[in-house]
Amino acid sequence: MIGFVARRLVTMALTLAVISLLVFLIIKLPPGDFLTNQIAELRAQGDAAATAKAEFLIKQYGLDRPVLEQYLVWIGVWPGPNGFSGLLQGDWGWSFEYDRPVNEVVGDALWLTLLVNLTTVVFLHVVAIPIAIYSATRQYSIGDYLATFVGYIGLATPNFLLALVLLYYMNHWFGISIGGLFDPEYANEPWSLAKVGSLLQHLIVPTIVIGLSGTAAMIRRMRANLLDELSKQYYVTAKAKGMPQTRALLKYPFRMALNPFIADIGNLLPNLVSGSVLVSLVLSLPTVGPILLAALKSQDQFLAGFILMFVAVLTVVGMLISDLLLAWLDPRIRLGQR
Repeated sequence: MIGFVARRLVTMALTLAVISLLVFLIIKLPPGDFLTNQIAELRAQGDAAATAKAEFLIKQYGLDRPVLEQYLVWIGVWPGPNGFSGLLQGDWGWSFEYDRPVNEVVGDALWLTLLVNLTTVVFLHVVAIPIAIYSATRQYSIGDYLATFVGYIGLATPNFLLALVLLYYMNHWFGISIGGLFDPEYANEPWSLAKVGSLLQHLIVPTIVIGLSGTAAMIRRMRANLLDELSKQYYVTAKAKGMPQTRALLKYPFRMALNPFIADIGNLLPNLVSGSVLVSLVLSLPTVGPILLAALKSQDQFLAGFILMFVAVLTVVGMLISDLLLAWLDPRIRLGQR
C-alpha cells in the first residue's frame, strides 16, 4: 500500500504540472491581457500616472517576457524580478482587477467554497443512500414509485431555477432573505459565535439547492446497482443459509453497489464547484465561482489561474482519496495492488 500511495503521489505531481501548463496557455490564448488593455485605455485618456503604475506591474510580474518563461516564473521554478516566487513558494500572484494580492481576494472564499461543497457531499450521501436502499428492497412499492418520481423531478429541475424560486417565495411568504452565507450585519464583521450560527443557518438552502440534482441521480444509480446485486447468487445463498436480511444486505450487495460512487469522489468536488457558479450568483454566495467568472471575463490571469489550479488540486486529491477508499472497501482491488 505504501508503494501504491507513492506511485499515486508521483502521478498527482505530474498531472498537476501538465494541468498548470494547459491552464496558463489557455488563459494566455486571447490577445492581450488585463494590464495591456488597461494601459491602452489609460494612454487614450492621457492618464500618465496610472499608465506608469500598470507598466511597473508588467515589469514586476514579468508579463513582458516570453510566455514559457512567464509560466515558469508563475509556478516558481524560474527566477522572476523577486527571485523564485511563485505558486510553489506560496506567492499566488497579484489580482489586477481587484488591485490586491490573490490570497487576499480568495482568502475567505476558498474555505467557504470547501465548506459549502463538503456540506453538499454529506447531504447527498446521507439523503440518497437510505432512500436508494429502501427503494431497491421494496421494488414497485408506493415508496419506490414516490422516490422515482421525486428523483426525476430533481434531475429535471435546474438548480439555479430552484434557487430563484426559493428566493422569491421565502421572501414573499415569510419575509426571509436566504441570499448570502451570513446575515447582512455579519458580512464584514470578525468571526464570532453569532456569525458562525448565522453561517450554519444560511448553509441549509445552498446545500439543498446545489445537492438536489446530485442526490436524485445517486438515488437512481444506487437503486439500479443494488437491484443488480440483490439478484446475484451469493446474496440468495446468504439468505438461504439463515443470515439476517439486513446483515446480508449491508455486508455484501451494499458494499459492491458503493464502488462506482467511491470512484466518483474525484469528480464530485470539482463538479460541485463548477456546477454551483450560477447558484452562487443567484444566491450571492461568497465562493470562488463568481470570482473565477469575473477573472476569466477580465483576463485577470493570476487570479483565474490560481482558482483553476485550486479546482485541479481538488480533483487529484479526490482521486487519491477514492483510490484509497476503494482499496479499503473492495478486497479485489486491494489484492490487485500487490
